[in-house]
Amino acid sequence: MTKHFVLVTYDIPTDRRRTKLHKRLQDYGTAVQYSVFECLLDDKDLRQMKVVVGRIIKPRVDNVRYYHLCHACQGRIETTSAGKEVIQEQDAYIV
Repeated sequence: MTKHFVLVTYDIPTDRRRTKLHKRLQDYGTAVQYSVFECLLDDKDLRQMKVVVGRIIKPRVDNVRYYHLCHACQGRIETTSAGKEVIQEQDAYIV
């Protein structure tokens, strides 16, 4: 099953919607900054996350962006702080 590495960012002016979105996105990824999540998702979870986001935001005033990063790009992420990182999916070995 193919997984997508997606960086989700948002700018929401209303505290209540922003907090609600933050809490719901925790089901799909890791918060690396308050309004930035790193998500490793299969197709189904990606679609489901977008539906959840769509139910929370108000598109006329809220801004949510999805940045899809390739595997090579994901390996080149740099950070200058002790931020959280997405746990990489490991291959399973059955012996």
